Amino acid sequence: MYDELTPGDIKKMEEEIEYRKLVVRPKALEDVKEARAHGDLSENFEYHAAKKFKNQNESRIRYLERMIKTAKVISDESAEDEVGINNSVTVEFLDDASVETYKIVTTVRGNSLENLISNESPLGKALLGKKVGQTAHVQVNETVGYDVKITGLDKTADEGDDKIRSF
Repeated sequence: MYDELTPGDIKKMEEEIEYRKLVVRPKALEDVKEARAHGDLSENFEYHAAKKFKNQNESRIRYLERMIKTAKVISDESAEDEVGINNSVTVEFLDDASVETYKIVTTVRGNSLENLISNESPLGKALLGKKVGQTAHVQVNETVGYDVKITGLDKTADEGDDKIRSF
């Protein structure tokens, strides 16, 4: 299995890896060394906390490197009048006439609590390639689906604000 990432996703991940290797790693190693110098390691909370933080940093570096290595690179470009990756789209839910605005992002940036919808989610898949005024059917599972009407499109780009989510 691979994740679909844009060139912007990969750049952001590479920047985080570099920061973690050049800034966080030396600090974590120094913290472990300093805590170890305090003596008895069996009851040394600072030592165990420093080791845990160091290990979490190394794990995050490996995770990001693996994501980049196994990624399928996709374009974040779309036609001027079509919904694409990193675009904000306003939709009306036809069953209750409620209106929401979402930004379509890749799975590594998805966060439904902040209205960042993955391009691989049912809603994201249904909206990609559609135009203002069109209706999209969102198939949630085999028996449940709903319709949304696209009422607005903002051709936003990847400003780099959207965080790469944790694992």
